Amino acid sequence: MSEQHHNTDAALSNEQRARAEMVKLGASFFQRGYATGSAGNLSLLLDDGTLLATPTGSCLGELDAERLSKVSLNGEWISGDKPSKEVSFHLSIYRNDPECKAIVHLHSTYLTALSCLEGLDTQDAIKPFTPYVVMRVGKVPVVPYYRPGDARLGEDLAKLASRYKAFLLANHGPVVTGKDLRAAADNMEELEETAKLIFILGERKIRYLTADEIAELS
Repeated sequence: MSEQHHNTDAALSNEQRARAEMVKLGASFFQRGYATGSAGNLSLLLDDGTLLATPTGSCLGELDAERLSKVSLNGEWISGDKPSKEVSFHLSIYRNDPECKAIVHLHSTYLTALSCLEGLDTQDAIKPFTPYVVMRVGKVPVVPYYRPGDARLGEDLAKLASRYKAFLLANHGPVVTGKDLRAAADNMEELEETAKLIFILGERKIRYLTADEIAELS
């Protein structure tokens, strides 16, 4: 077998694994209540620099590996079903953060509830009170509310992408990145559980981590 054929086969095999993982993680999110209906979308970068994403209107619990959308970094629809309109803001992040290899965007209950609150610190919506958000994603800035699919979502995320690994879209929900899809999924789950703790703690006095304690985690 020539080296060219070997490389082609390896790339195809990696893409097949990526497709299978997206289907598996989508189903896991749906079955555990992190995603409902056709809300939310997943994407990842393939070895050839193209993007694999969940199609428009698709339910994360019922993804078909062969029908996932394939898109160029310029936004050109290459194959599969039509991509979600929200893939445009995924592309904005990939173009501006070379370390980002996968993105999870959900309308998960507690992070979406948090995104609807007034008075959030737009520089960091989750003031650290456990070490895990700090270690996984660091600060979580808030992007102002825009209609879903609005180009300004992508424009704002493009400005933030190189400095942050997670974002909270006001009145919409979280966007979380990772070095691969599994890492992005784990980061999302850690954020969601932290948001849940915020609501459980409610008005009780919280002992937040000190600046020194946060610095030790960085």
